[in-house]
Amino acid sequence: MSSNNMKSSGFFAIISRMKYINRWGLMRNTITENISEHSLEVAYIAHLLAVLRNVRHGGKVDPQRCALLAMYHDASEILTGDLPTPIKYYNKEIKSAYKEVEHRAERQLLSYLPEDIRGEYEDILCPNDNDSELWSLVKAADKISAYIKCTEEIQMGNRDFEQALASTRKAIEAMNIAEADEFIAEFMPAYSLTLDEQTLQ
Repeated sequence: MSSNNMKSSGFFAIISRMKYINRWGLMRNTITENISEHSLEVAYIAHLLAVLRNVRHGGKVDPQRCALLAMYHDASEILTGDLPTPIKYYNKEIKSAYKEVEHRAERQLLSYLPEDIRGEYEDILCPNDNDSELWSLVKAADKISAYIKCTEEIQMGNRDFEQALASTRKAIEAMNIAEADEFIAEFMPAYSLTLDEQTLQ
């Protein structure tokens, strides 16, 4: 097909708007965090969790795909906004209704892609059971990223994140994912160090 005949697609222009959507809307933030920044951090962590599963726990998962799923895991929030966790999980009815809103937003995002490549993105934007093991790692990475944010805010003297830190730590422990526990034990201590301390380790 000639480039002159190609229909314009808004998909990546819309994806780029993740940087305009801030997280932690109900909290006083010392440093704001948008979902673009968050998604990249989740991708880094999810990739590591997949590597740990393969190297230490005899797994056979694809770290690259795990990172890819993480990159897009909050993409639907471009259309829905970032609903604060206390509201999102307030009760089963709200949680179920929000899941349906997320699903519709994922399908809407998919519709912005050219038809001939839509199929390549469907199982990235719209979670399915085939990737259930990877999604469990992405969800753990998502929680770890939140835990890092809480840790950093508290270190800057922001007590607003104390309860969030405790509840997020409990949520990670409740997942019973060995790789997530290993991240907390091996990688989290360095987040309490200065840059000089980190580089002199």
